[in-house]
Order: sequence, then C-alpha cells, then structure tokens
Amino acid sequence: MHAKGVAFEERKLDLFSGDQLTPEYLAINPNGVVPALVHGGVPIIDSAVILEYLEDILPDATPFRPKDPVEVAGLRAKMRFIDEVPTPAIRVPSYNLAFLPHFQAMSEAEFRELCESKPLRREFLMKMGRTGFSEAEMNGAMSRLSRGIDRMASWLEESGGPWIAGEAMSLADLAIMPVIVRMDDINLNGLWESHPRIGEWLRRIRATRHFGTTYYPGSLLTEKYPHLESLRKARKQSEA
Repeated sequence: MHAKGVAFEERKLDLFSGDQLTPEYLAINPNGVVPALVHGGVPIIDSAVILEYLEDILPDATPFRPKDPVEVAGLRAKMRFIDEVPTPAIRVPSYNLAFLPHFQAMSEAEFRELCESKPLRREFLMKMGRTGFSEAEMNGAMSRLSRGIDRMASWLEESGGPWIAGEAMSLADLAIMPVIVRMDDINLNGLWESHPRIGEWLRRIRATRHFGTTYYPGSLLTEKYPHLESLRKARKQSEA
C-alpha cells in the first residue's frame, strides 16, 4: 500500500499482549493473526489475498501484476509455492530463536491457555511446546527454506532479474520479502551464499523508498530481542 501511494490508517497490534485475540479484532479476522485490511467496512484477510485484492481495486496505481493471463498464472503459481514452502518454514526457527524464551517464562497452564486462544496456530504452538521444536523439526524447516531459496534463485535466473518476474517488481517479490528479511534478521542469510542474486535482490528492495516506511523502527526481531542481536554480532565477528 505504501508502494501504491494509497493513503490508509495503520493500526499496529501488540501480539504478545493479545491485541489480535480481542473480540474486536476477531470480528475482523477470526483466525486471530495479522495482517487484516478493512476496506469500505469489509474485512479482507490473509496476506496473499490482500495483495491480490489491492491489484483488483487499484490496478493502475503502481501495478504489481501483469495483464497477460498466462503471466498472471505463472505469478500465482510462484505465490502459491511461497505460501506453501518457505513461509510456514520460517516460523519454526523464528519461534525457536526469538519467541521461545517468552513461552518458557509461562506456566504450563498459561501456555496451554495461549495455545487454545489461537485458532490458526494452536497445533503449531502445541507441537513446539515450552521446550522448543526438536532438532528434526528444525532440520526439516531449514531444508524447506533451502528449497525456497533455490527456487527463488532459479526464478531470478530465468527472468534475468533484477526482480523475480524480470524488470518490474511483482506480487511474488512482495510475497517472499517477509521471508527473506526475516531470514536475514535471524542470521539465516548463509543459506543464499551460493546464490548472489538473492543478496542483490535484498539490497535492491531495501533501497526502495517504501521499504523503510514498511519496516519501521522496531519491526525487526533483532530490535525486539537483544539476544538475537548478540548472536548476529557474534556471527559477524566469527566470519571476520
């Protein structure tokens, strides 16, 4: 929405305070997750759905979707892969590395109450528990992230870049952006050391004038959790 130049009111929720589980928010998004878009009094939920909806209602304001049906089908196939493979995979290391200490500070009863309150993440949180995901589950998630990186690198190679679909930024770039930014933030950027195009892609998207507005100060995990920033600095020192 920043990139399209559309004026909107942004309401930030404190997820650890349970803002996304209040009756008011659940009336907008019964899944109890963010983001949600309310347009004309009607809730539109799910990131990928919101991206497509904005293209439907604002097709000429910095378009991120081609007009050719075949190209649109290819774009949607990429978005489906992003939603199915790297997007759920990044949650496992994110929770283990960043959020786990918060859950460990809870009693077992408090943790179970939290799990029961999350319609879309209940089973995910129950599997993690208060001890974290197992090594096997972490390895599986890292394998899926590697597959996501390999696929993204192949898209950039096939299109010639600098964006996934070629010269123009598309919905596929917007869909995978949170995954790549999160991976970089929690020190998983080594997964694309052999794919320099992805590092170039990340530098390019960060240089856009809307990136800083979207990733406002305090939105990265390393800005919220000091132990992650310490791990980041330790890794840089070891590499040096």
